[in-house]
Amino acid sequence: MPDEPATLFDGFGADPGPAAVPAVPAVARMSPLAARAGPPTVVFTDGACSRNPGPGGWAWAVPGGRWASGFDPATTNQRMELTAVLRAVEMLPGQLDVVTDSTYVANCFRDRWFLGWRKRGWLNSQRKPVVSRDLWEPLVEAFEAGRFGVPRWVKGHSGDSMNDLVDRLAVEACRLGVGASGDQPPG
Repeated sequence: MPDEPATLFDGFGADPGPAAVPAVPAVARMSPLAARAGPPTVVFTDGACSRNPGPGGWAWAVPGGRWASGFDPATTNQRMELTAVLRAVEMLPGQLDVVTDSTYVANCFRDRWFLGWRKRGWLNSQRKPVVSRDLWEPLVEAFEAGRFGVPRWVKGHSGDSMNDLVDRLAVEACRLGVGASGDQPPG
């Protein structure tokens, strides 16, 4: 990796180095039906918020391929993290191997929080309405349909080039107040 500071789109698709997410096969985290459909598409996701709440941005990117970002004028960081995953599921075909720096997103699917929420009528363990239910419900539906397995967690701001890229894209969408997309790595 170069010693000079990275620009907005530096490092897209580069080897993420020692901070890389674990090499756990995505098919091991998916339903047997989804695993038979072939290898999933790896997609990195991130959300950003200028104030919390405040204006926010989300982004997803496939190493060496498609990417998208978007903006919301009044949101929270957690909503942007969820929106990034949901937009990837909506915009990309087939099974996905989601990589996120959000423990909120990763832990919900790893620990199956949604089972308790649904059993309690979409109330959390404190018997309060689940925040961002409008985003969680379609994500849970996609998860249970085998569109993606348990998301892999990567530490944010740790030198993972793809995580750094989606972070920059989400921050840029938030800062400019507009999203963007492309079929090839941005740059």
